Amino acid sequence: MTDVSEHEKLTVPRRIGVLGAGGQLGQCLVRQIASAPDLALAFALTRAEHDLSDATGLTDGIANILDRPASDQPEVVINAAAYTQVDLCESEAALAYQTNALAPGEWARQLAAQDIRFITVSTDYVFAGDGTIPYRESDPTDPRTVYGTSKRAGEVAVLGADPNALVVRTSWVFGPGRNFPLAILDQAEKRRSGEVEGALKVVDDQQGAPTFAADLAFALLAIARQERENWGGGLLHLRNSGETNWFAFAREILDQAGFTDVAVDPVSSSTFETAAKRPVFSVLDCSWAESKGIALPSWKDALSRYLAGPDCPYELAVPLEDPKSRAEVDVAIPTSEVPR
Repeated sequence: MTDVSEHEKLTVPRRIGVLGAGGQLGQCLVRQIASAPDLALAFALTRAEHDLSDATGLTDGIANILDRPASDQPEVVINAAAYTQVDLCESEAALAYQTNALAPGEWARQLAAQDIRFITVSTDYVFAGDGTIPYRESDPTDPRTVYGTSKRAGEVAVLGADPNALVVRTSWVFGPGRNFPLAILDQAEKRRSGEVEGALKVVDDQQGAPTFAADLAFALLAIARQERENWGGGLLHLRNSGETNWFAFAREILDQAGFTDVAVDPVSSSTFETAAKRPVFSVLDCSWAESKGIALPSWKDALSRYLAGPDCPYELAVPLEDPKSRAEVDVAIPTSEVPR
């Protein structure tokens, strides 16, 4: 991943506001902003402090947040909040649309009125998921779930309110809190202890790309450091390099964490009933970001750093000597994903 060179660092810290500060991505953003001498945290709002699902109080709530002296105003706001419980979205469509579409659209409108830059995070679920080659930003969208449809509506709402906003699509995010790697390790520990018998069963017919929240946060802040004119508005794909399926992802998690003795059986998606159908293929093409100097490390290296870091409660069988040196129930797939 590209480091921020000395000449690119800001003389005066750039003030960043973070929405969804309690989620996987939000926590990583707040940590990295706090530790960066060229960035300052204008605000970091969790769901408890600013609930995007509150339709009645949202407009006034945003206005109150932005009602501050110019010296305290954020220069960039990054929206890492979303309603990402994919299956529940099917039965809670109104909540999904309010959180994932209407609220980001209102944030975009009010920020544009004050000339504050807006970066919001979207998802691979906006595509049909039946392709065979990585999706480019310009490819037609055709979401097949309420979650994907609500996120696509959010993209349209944000760019309709502020064409200069940047909508960043990503996929398979894992970071602080509950996530796929921890679900796999929990199940592995239960089998090793004898609490559960038999191999894990993980689907192998869904192709995508894991994304480490810390790497995504680093990339978003690298973009936020640059002037808006360097990127303009529109769509951008960002995820860790490489691609895999959930079964191979699970096997890599177990092998890296020292659970090589725990068996995993590949199964088809039809083995598990879910309210929302998962994309069969949702790999995002990141060539445009790479052409601008933003390239995330491989997902396997990212997984190594996550497993060796403070957010993973399991100790590696063979700890990495220097994690930074790697930087260049049965589990189907997460059915209740942690908000970003």
